[in-house]
Amino acid sequence: MHMLQLNIAPLPKPISYESSLFLAGSCFAENMAIRLKQHRFNVLDNPHGIIFNPLSVANSIDSYIAGKLYSEEDLFYQNEIWNSWDHHTSFSHIDKAEALAQINASQQAASDFIRKASHIMITLGSSYYYVLKETGKVVSNNHRAPSQWFEKRMLTIEEMTDKFTDTINELLSVNPDVQIIFTVSPVRHYRDGLVENNRSKARIIESVHQLCDRFEQAYYFPAYELVMDVLRDHRYYDIDFVHPNYLATDHVWGRLTDACMDAHTLALMKQVHEIAIARAHKPRFPQTEAHKKFRLSYVQKIRALMTQYPYLQLTEELEYFNA
Repeated sequence: MHMLQLNIAPLPKPISYESSLFLAGSCFAENMAIRLKQHRFNVLDNPHGIIFNPLSVANSIDSYIAGKLYSEEDLFYQNEIWNSWDHHTSFSHIDKAEALAQINASQQAASDFIRKASHIMITLGSSYYYVLKETGKVVSNNHRAPSQWFEKRMLTIEEMTDKFTDTINELLSVNPDVQIIFTVSPVRHYRDGLVENNRSKARIIESVHQLCDRFEQAYYFPAYELVMDVLRDHRYYDIDFVHPNYLATDHVWGRLTDACMDAHTLALMKQVHEIAIARAHKPRFPQTEAHKKFRLSYVQKIRALMTQYPYLQLTEELEYFNA
């Protein structure tokens, strides 16, 4: 099948195994984080959980830079659990103290990490956002609260660009050497309506390009265009026709690594991936001599790699094959 060609400019500061990668935003950011972790890169992703709207993403990054810690007053009780309007439901808990402890542990880790991150990938999903009618607070997640509690709004291009300009300036004040990678999520927000979804994505795309023009540290990776214009076929979607499937994500991942990593890192990734596949192998008879030799061969491979590249994070794999 013939595909349209999309030439992607190389990332000015390529990602390597010595990089520290911070990812924030929608579920596309989470998909990329999973693959980076599988290849044993140093990654911290979504310390607030999955967030779709640009205001909440920028606010979360602001909170890490400021070293914000949450208090009990920031939580609310709904559906028998404690929640935060700033966080995904993955931080909700039946115990108030536990919810708060999880949130603040994540805040502290993000605050430390963002100052030394070499790369920050920000994936934006929708220009639509919700505010609590009672307080005017922007919410990251509705937590299945009654719809009449919220007012739905749509960000303008100027609002997004101005907000992220402030956030990036703050970020550069604590981490001047960071490389920022912007992506737009290829997931359709069809519940807003297909016309409305396209309008929403168009605003994000224009805003992100304005930010890339404004900051030399900002780079645009066209994940959205790869799925919409290069793949553009229903076979690349899950059964909901909304989320890109494994094939699509794999294609985007391949283009991301080609654009953002050098040849040496790509070669190392193949070796690390081979180790990951070997670790996932479930032997039928682990007590055989053949399997013991198999394990020993991987202990030797991992030790050799870690000696040559001390920054590789393969301690878990070494312990597994040594066990």
